Amino acid sequence: MIIWRRFVNRLMGAVTALSALLAAAALLAVLAYVALNGWRALNLDFFLRLPTPVGVAGGGVANAIVGSLLVIGLATLFAVPIGLGAGIYLSEFGDNRFGDLVRYLADVLSGVPSIVVGIFAYALIVARQGHFSALSGGFALGVMMLPAITRTTEEMLRMVPNALREGSLALGLPRWRTMISVVLPMARSGVTTGIVLAIARVAGETAPLLFTAFGNPFWSVSIDQPIATLPHMVFTYAISPYADWQGKAWGTALLLTGFVCLASLLARRLARQRV
Repeated sequence: MIIWRRFVNRLMGAVTALSALLAAAALLAVLAYVALNGWRALNLDFFLRLPTPVGVAGGGVANAIVGSLLVIGLATLFAVPIGLGAGIYLSEFGDNRFGDLVRYLADVLSGVPSIVVGIFAYALIVARQGHFSALSGGFALGVMMLPAITRTTEEMLRMVPNALREGSLALGLPRWRTMISVVLPMARSGVTTGIVLAIARVAGETAPLLFTAFGNPFWSVSIDQPIATLPHMVFTYAISPYADWQGKAWGTALLLTGFVCLASLLARRLARQRV
């Protein structure tokens, strides 16, 4: 019996190790393939110049880099305050039916296809404005960030011991001051990690931007006008018949992949920090 148990234990250990190896190998294969096809497109012009006209070699994606940063910044400004507020409510006051409803809706929203969110942003903003805009793109990505920030904030705040809340209240601090001065600082690293992961989650989304930001071959930083973004640039260049554009699509994909990897590493580092 002991020999059989040891055999089963070692077998299951080998199976789980093999599964982890296969998962890591799939990720490494994707990263290696993108890197091998994209590094040739990376040069100074790629980062500093605007796209060239159709059929003309050269140029870069400088406008898409700035556009992506602007759209992601708008999404963060929209999602972080609402997500933090919702997470605080669910953690401190959400043990009721309304809180259960908010949790359910957040979980459902996290599973809604990104293209559906894009259509929603199109109907709500683009159709009313009469034109595409960076603002609508930021709104669409912000909606996608909301459930992750909300649920992460709630879980991180729930991990703060109740004794700290009770001690703060016993010293005479009101509940809102306790939340701001005691509970939130204790959960800061976890909440920040959730925000960074939410940003990484939406950084490569293309479908919502097809209906909102739409893309722009020129330099634009106006939030009320169409704007170039890296995911849209990958889509546009990848389906083109020009080898130069296809090469730039791989280079842009590598740039996006690198951003997501850096964001994930930052999130892991923040998660390991102690307050």
